[in-house]
Amino acid sequence: MVLAGVSRFDVPVVPDAPDAREWLLEELSKPEYTAARPSLFDQLSQAFFDWLMRLFQPGASVPLDWLPVAIAGLVVAGLVTALLIWGLPRVNRRSRTSTGLFSDDDRRTAAELRSAAAAAASAGDWTLAVLEQFRAIARGLAERTIVRASPGTTAHDFTARASATFPRFSDELAQAAEIFDRVRYLGEEGSSEDFDRLRVLDGRLQKESPVGFEQVGAGSSA
Repeated sequence: MVLAGVSRFDVPVVPDAPDAREWLLEELSKPEYTAARPSLFDQLSQAFFDWLMRLFQPGASVPLDWLPVAIAGLVVAGLVTALLIWGLPRVNRRSRTSTGLFSDDDRRTAAELRSAAAAAASAGDWTLAVLEQFRAIARGLAERTIVRASPGTTAHDFTARASATFPRFSDELAQAAEIFDRVRYLGEEGSSEDFDRLRVLDGRLQKESPVGFEQVGAGSSA
């Protein structure tokens, strides 16, 4: 008896172990087998659900192999919920402060800033005294319409513009900006020497006439 499709002259081939393994791998690598293979997500999901089912089996002890994964999942879920409710955390208080000399709602006059600086100095708060005294210098020149100090103006921006109209005080102005930045942004403590230096500079600038303003006025009236 001859089977259909098989010649009586065909000799059956019996592969050895290496050939059989190679044929099996070639067969399993075909697209139809690859598509049917469960993905990593499928395997993890199945393992997680198996772990959950073991929790509800009567008399079964709590499986601990997936416990760290479950705890990590709860932590991640909590963090995501917190971010959705409160947003990203701020780095620190310093990052929330304005990068300029004045905050948006600071409308104090130069006289008020000088009084605040003197009060801080009397209380021994040299850091606040230095900051307020430098702001008094900036506000004083702004009130004289010499240098405009907006909320976004930095200490170095201000002193660079002020030096153009007070060239004799360019060095003192640059040192004043360094003091302000060192105290406010680098976290250093102000000192009585720093405060006195700024206070003296403020007094001298109040008595000084800016260079070029007389010529500009004369030219505009001609």
